[in-house]
Amino acid sequence: MKKALIIRHVPREGAAGYLQPIEAAGYEIERVDVAGPEFHHIDLCTPDLLIMMGGPMGVYEHDLHPWIPTQIGKLAARLEQDLPTLGVCLGSQMIAAALGARVYPGHSMELGFAPVALNGAGVDSPLRHLQDVPVLHWHSDTFELPRGVELLASTSAYEHQAFRRGRNLLALQFHAEMGEDPRFEDWLTHFWADLDIARQCGVALRRDHDEHGPGAVAAGRSMIGDWLAQLRA
Repeated sequence: MKKALIIRHVPREGAAGYLQPIEAAGYEIERVDVAGPEFHHIDLCTPDLLIMMGGPMGVYEHDLHPWIPTQIGKLAARLEQDLPTLGVCLGSQMIAAALGARVYPGHSMELGFAPVALNGAGVDSPLRHLQDVPVLHWHSDTFELPRGVELLASTSAYEHQAFRRGRNLLALQFHAEMGEDPRFEDWLTHFWADLDIARQCGVALRRDHDEHGPGAVAAGRSMIGDWLAQLRA
């Protein structure tokens, strides 16, 4: 059976809604936490599929999180071999860094449910399932677009919301996996300061989650399912 490895930067940010299409595509899922002792010894070129999820840390915070340069180095080796790789939020920023692009603090906190605007390449990609679908945004960092990739989606706040390289690399700044996972309440509890920064009301965000979450997850699952189906071995 094919192996998929999920890298979790914090336990509360897992693959959530994306688990279903990954398992349906025939992958046996394994997980590793960057804080665990085994992470330092893992070869990221070994899994058939690598999924890197989100986290509150910045890619540039090497002093606070010494595992970051280790992960970027291992990731760069995987991307050099063009092995199937998916990055979500922090994971997308890790991909940008591993491809040599600058990751840096943005001008504002983007937080809440809103659609992404697909460009022509995005419409002609698995992201077409997200057309006009509000998905969860929760970040304040951004990145320069790496060389050799194709931009797929933007928002009014941040231009670089999704990119791909060929068939095997997909990077998503937003969270189309979140909308039905009970850990959303954990996000509200642990990242409450972000709500103040973004001037968001927790009650309103919960209401939006209940209204838009199921549709976002359904679209996200279709997107990931299509992406997995076209991977090049």
